Amino acid sequence: MLPDFIRTLPHHLRQWVTPNIRSFVGERQPRLWWLSLAIGIAVTAAAILFREMIGAVQLLWLQDSSERVISAARNTPWYLIFLAPIVGGLVVGILLQTLMPQRRTLSVADVIEARALTGRKLGLRDGLSSALITVISLGSGASAGREGPVIHLGATIANHTARRTGLPEWSKRTLLGAGVAAAISASFNAPLAGVLFAHEVILGHFALRAFVPIVIASSGAAVISRGWFGESAAFVVPEYHVSSYWEFPGFALLGLVSAIVAIAFQFSLFSADFLARKVTMPLWLRPVLGGVAIGGMGVFLPHILGVGYEATDLALWGRLPLILMLVLIVAKTLATAITLASRFGGGIFSPALYLGAMTGGAYGIVAANVFPDLASSQALYSILGMGAVAGAVLGAPISTTLIVFELTGGYELSIALLLTVAIAYGVTQAIHGHSYFQWQLEMRGLFVQAGPHRAVMSSARVMDFMTATNPDDPKEAHDPERGVPSLRPTDTLEKALRTFDSGGHPRLPVVDEVEGKTIVGWAEQVKALAYFNKRLIAASEEEHC
Repeated sequence: MLPDFIRTLPHHLRQWVTPNIRSFVGERQPRLWWLSLAIGIAVTAAAILFREMIGAVQLLWLQDSSERVISAARNTPWYLIFLAPIVGGLVVGILLQTLMPQRRTLSVADVIEARALTGRKLGLRDGLSSALITVISLGSGASAGREGPVIHLGATIANHTARRTGLPEWSKRTLLGAGVAAAISASFNAPLAGVLFAHEVILGHFALRAFVPIVIASSGAAVISRGWFGESAAFVVPEYHVSSYWEFPGFALLGLVSAIVAIAFQFSLFSADFLARKVTMPLWLRPVLGGVAIGGMGVFLPHILGVGYEATDLALWGRLPLILMLVLIVAKTLATAITLASRFGGGIFSPALYLGAMTGGAYGIVAANVFPDLASSQALYSILGMGAVAGAVLGAPISTTLIVFELTGGYELSIALLLTVAIAYGVTQAIHGHSYFQWQLEMRGLFVQAGPHRAVMSSARVMDFMTATNPDDPKEAHDPERGVPSLRPTDTLEKALRTFDSGGHPRLPVVDEVEGKTIVGWAEQVKALAYFNKRLIAASEEEHC
């Protein structure tokens, strides 16, 4: 006869495995995995089409649809280079007025906002319109990046799909992250970076149950993207090596220099946007005037036109002189600030990589002249600069480091890259305090950096927890002279709690939005606090499960 423990083993295994399988199925994880794969495929197709459409617009005036804008511009009449951003700006201005109720294109910050504000939708029509405007912007020479718009497009597709699934909120946010990861993976041929960027920047946590669906979407996107564009990374990097460990103080100093460039870049973006808001003019005219400035700069410095990958590649290969790289740092900063302030569509990822490559390349030339026996190749410094500036601007040092690894195939420089990125990010945070995306959100009154409690306080509304009056009951008017304050349905939870606390009122009337006189419901302090705690618990569970 078999021993008892062998005979009872199947029973014990069933007791152990069955609850796990039930939990797995009960959370609808199999459905979530399949949806993630479908979203990854759809987002990759959209990213490929987006990139090809930019090339098609560029072909109209540059007679070249590739990313070699500088080479093509040498054979293009100067007046076409000057006119292309102006004509593109006119088309962009008209489309902004007719298609975009926000009067601007959409970006990564809108995706973070949709994740932070539960139930916030990313409209498919707005997302597609924004992508079209960005295609025309970048195709006509606007100085910005294509990755941010692709991220928003991917998130829009994922959000549109998730809303029709009936899945819980955490699953919908996971699918949002899957769409973002697929967009990064398809744009950069960087699946690892896509996974980490979705967790680090969009979701703001590294919950294990979100990991597998996001990896599935990112992996699927990488396979399809490589099948279309080829196996090579975005940049072809020459051979490099770290000459000596005595060089690491130099890498640390490069991190400090990169932080200065990143801070200057961000302040330029903020200042240009602020000045543009102060100037009153028709919306359609803004991109036209921006196009005049960009076209004028592009005639003399075609290096600043478009996404700028060819110029970045030239810096990696050491084919740009020191003076030109220093000039391009300033010119690209101004061109990108003008582009975005003028309401052209585009992102900041590629410009940040561009500025980092120029900063690192210039630093490498100086280092080689000062310490000829110790300094490594210019390519190494350019790669380090790319990671440092981009990581500081985006506020995503981990995923940016991986993006640079995958873009350049530079895994051998891991210690040097980590050190440079960390110092650049730390110095930028110490001086500036937040990333570009966080600044955009704070301009809208959303402080995701302060933690989930701050986001809940600013995003939750009185209508979420109030008790509405019976429509059949007689309408009651609120009399403010009685000394009892009132709330409105769209007031934030933060305002409600402060109003409760300031007057010691356990219950307050909620009045209509239009006249502020008719009582449409009642808000109770206990229910407000209960709703607040419920949202915080849900956020904590999502981040740690």
